[in-house]
Amino acid sequence: MMPNRVRLAEPGRQRVVEAIVQDAYQPWVAIVGGRPAPLDADYGALIAAGRVYVTGEPEPVGVLVLTAEATTLLVENVAVRPSSQGRGIGRQLLAFAEARARELGLNQVRLFTHEKMVRNLRFYAELGYDVTGVEMIVGGRLVHLAKPLGPDAGAQDQRRAAPDGD
Repeated sequence: MMPNRVRLAEPGRQRVVEAIVQDAYQPWVAIVGGRPAPLDADYGALIAAGRVYVTGEPEPVGVLVLTAEATTLLVENVAVRPSSQGRGIGRQLLAFAEARARELGLNQVRLFTHEKMVRNLRFYAELGYDVTGVEMIVGGRLVHLAKPLGPDAGAQDQRRAAPDGD
């Protein structure tokens, strides 16, 4: 089943976004020994700044928070309701982030997760994200990951299909 389109979160959807984040991160509180930062983010301000995206119809089931940096797109948060996990929504959201980074002319996507979120670390590795560093935080370590973005795959396909002039 292909998830629905990814779109900017509308200001009136703040409570829905907060509920998705709460549902997605609450199970991790006991595992990591504290509240993951996305649980305490100001989603009203993030939505107003145009940094929050959602997917799912008729109600959103996935959330993505992005921040453009000088050469990198930071994925501050990717969250999927537990009842909707395993359906490709997280993959869709990260693919959207990669496409958005390319649109912005950025050369990589980066993110971070707690070292005890082993399932997430495996997921990111499957998608081509490599560990770039580890940061000590209260209650453990934060693992930083990044995925370099090469030229647009569509442009590469067009170049391969074009005659070489010989």
